[in-house]
Amino acid sequence: MKVLAMDTSSSVATVSIVSDEKVEGEIYLNHKMQHSVILFPMIEKLLDITENKLDDIDIIAVSGGPGSFTGLRIGVAAAKGIVQGANKIFITVSSLEAMAYQQGDFEGVICPIMDALRDNVYTALYQFKEGELTNIMSIDALHIDELLDKLEAYDRVLFCGDAVSIHIGRIKDRLKERAYFSTQNNMLPRASSIGEIALKKYRKGEVSDIYTFSPLYIRKSQAEREYEKRTGEKLE
Repeated sequence: MKVLAMDTSSSVATVSIVSDEKVEGEIYLNHKMQHSVILFPMIEKLLDITENKLDDIDIIAVSGGPGSFTGLRIGVAAAKGIVQGANKIFITVSSLEAMAYQQGDFEGVICPIMDALRDNVYTALYQFKEGELTNIMSIDALHIDELLDKLEAYDRVLFCGDAVSIHIGRIKDRLKERAYFSTQNNMLPRASSIGEIALKKYRKGEVSDIYTFSPLYIRKSQAEREYEKRTGEKLE
């Protein structure tokens, strides 16, 4: 099986082709957030340099969130378009799970955090158990202090995600030597991780439906919140 994977949930735009045997290629760009402009050229370039055609791809995998509202919409819409046009299998992967997966067999709790504005973060907790990544706290949006309160119970916590740079001082002050931090190359989601997880999900029969799936936003977008404030109407 071959997966064409993509992630646009953060400032990074990344695409990868992953097979059962190896990661065939990956493009990772963290330079200006122009996902709508660069995503399809990246996909075309990756297919070209790995000597693949779309016919060679079995699965289209994409980050389903949480993350940037606009970024998620771009990635999911692109993936759905390819799936529908080329009749491929569609699989979505949490951006938080992808980041946690990248941390190897860290002996402790892995805590990806993505910026949700106003000192809030999108987060979840993961742990490797017998070599398998396990979710031990469901995805949520929490104030950073509320999250740190929860993390007081753990001896070793590794942080990754775009909110690390924002809250690193507060994290170190609270957790001190119990806080660990990802390397830069694994700090944000990589498409190759999305692809590897997608293959695992496919083997378990966990596929998504392009007609019913929508990105995991958790919170309403700023535009939606401003509309509700201005009109007094609640958006469902």
